Amino acid sequence: MIIVWRVLNRCNLSCPFCAYDKRLDIDRSEAQPEKVLAFINVLRQWQVRHKRQVLLSWLGGEPFLWSELEALTHAAHGAGVRVSTTTNGTALNSQRVREHVLETYSELTVSIDGFANFHDNMRGWRGAFGKLKTGVCDLIAERRACASTLTLRANVVLMADNVRTFGELCQELATWGIDEICFNQLGGRDRPEFYPAHQLNLDDITWLEAELPALRAALELQGTRLIGGPDYLRRIRGASQGEVFPVPECRIAESFLFIDERGHIAPCSFTPDHFARNISEIETADDLDALITDLLTTQKRRPAVDCANCPSTQQFAKWN
Repeated sequence: MIIVWRVLNRCNLSCPFCAYDKRLDIDRSEAQPEKVLAFINVLRQWQVRHKRQVLLSWLGGEPFLWSELEALTHAAHGAGVRVSTTTNGTALNSQRVREHVLETYSELTVSIDGFANFHDNMRGWRGAFGKLKTGVCDLIAERRACASTLTLRANVVLMADNVRTFGELCQELATWGIDEICFNQLGGRDRPEFYPAHQLNLDDITWLEAELPALRAALELQGTRLIGGPDYLRRIRGASQGEVFPVPECRIAESFLFIDERGHIAPCSFTPDHFARNISEIETADDLDALITDLLTTQKRRPAVDCANCPSTQQFAKWN
C-alpha cells in the first residue's frame, strides 16, 4: 500500500512547468502535524492487520522545507512504516539531512530536468546541476559506508527541450550510482501557459520509443533500472494524439491513496475534491478499510469527471 501525502505546496525553486513555482502568487499551506501523526498510527495498525507493508511518500512543493518533516518521518519509521520522498535536491548538500535520510528513508527520488545548461535555467537555481550531483554522490558514498538499503531514484519530466538528451542524461545518472530512473511526459494542467511551446510531439515520442530498449539494456549493465514499459509509452503516445483513456472501474484505492495538505484523501491527486473525504474521519484500521471500500464503490457509481479520461500514471504501469 502506497500513501502519497502532499504535505505542503511551498517550494524554493522557480520551475516554469510546476504549480508550486515560488514566483506564483498562490495560497501556501501545509499539513497539520497532529493529524499526520494520528494517521501514521492508523497505518501501523492497518499493516499489522493485513500483513501488508505500507510506504508513506512525502510530496510537495519541496518536502524538506517543512519544519515537521524530520520528526514525522522518525515517527513513521518507528511505527514500521516505510518512508520515501520526492525532492528537488536542494537539501542534499546538508550532511545532517543526508544522515537523516539514510537513517529513516527507504526510497528517495530526486527531480532532474537535464544537464547543467538546461537544468539550472529551468529550476532557477544557480549551479543547480553541479550542486545536485555533489549532494547525490555524497549521499551514495555515505550509503555505501553505512551499508544502507536506501533506494535512490531520479525522475525526469520529458519535454521537447530535453527529450533528445534523455539517454545521455540517464547514462550520466548511472555513473552517479542512481538505482532507478523514471520519467513523466510534460502535462499542461499545472502551467497551461508553458505547455504549448514545450510539449512532446509525435516525432519526439517515436524517437523515445526507438531509443528506450537499447538504453534500458545499457543501463542494466551499469546496475541502473529504467522504469516505464510498453503500456506506459502507449499512454504517452495516445495522450499526445488526443486519445481518451476512460476508467469505468478504478481499483487503485486498493494499493494507492493520495492525501493533500488539507488532509483530503482520494485514490489519486486529481480527485480529492470529488470524493470529499478527510483523514480526520479515519481513526482506526477498520475506518481505513471502510474508506477504501467506499472509494471503490463511489468511483464506480459516481465517477469523477477525470475518470472519463484518466490522467493518473498509476493506471498505466509507470512503475513497471
